[in-house]
Amino acid sequence: MAKWLVKSEPSECGIEDFIQSAGKSIPWDGVRNYQARNFLTQMNEGDDVFLYHSSCAQIGIAGIVTVVNGAYPDPTQFQPDSPYFDPKSTLEKPRWQAVDLTLVRKLPRLIPLKALKTLPGLEELALLRKGSRLSVMPVSEEEWQIIQSHAG
Repeated sequence: MAKWLVKSEPSECGIEDFIQSAGKSIPWDGVRNYQARNFLTQMNEGDDVFLYHSSCAQIGIAGIVTVVNGAYPDPTQFQPDSPYFDPKSTLEKPRWQAVDLTLVRKLPRLIPLKALKTLPGLEELALLRKGSRLSVMPVSEEEWQIIQSHAG
């Protein structure tokens, strides 16, 4: 099973949304970056995912979710009233993908970005690379274990 990290603003889809969904899946849609989309297409049922809160007061890893449905065409690309509508996407040739995620657990405490930057072994973590702004990225097994050991 692969490991991943997804970034979201908690006001849009954060750990509390997963807690409130009570075992139901949440579509991870609206990704409009080709590299992030390509990572979404690689996600499979059972893959573990760190949920990272960004663009907020407390930036960091807030919880763990899992993929319950692998990549499928993102329905928001076809909805004219959606902010994620893409008029160039067609049912025959969709441009964007989504996956369904469900809560595994909320971390006892958020792991702040500042703390992640100090952990040995995370030097190559995509999240910490200068200029990295992807909302979906792979995490190696070693990086996963390092972060897990600080998750509590």
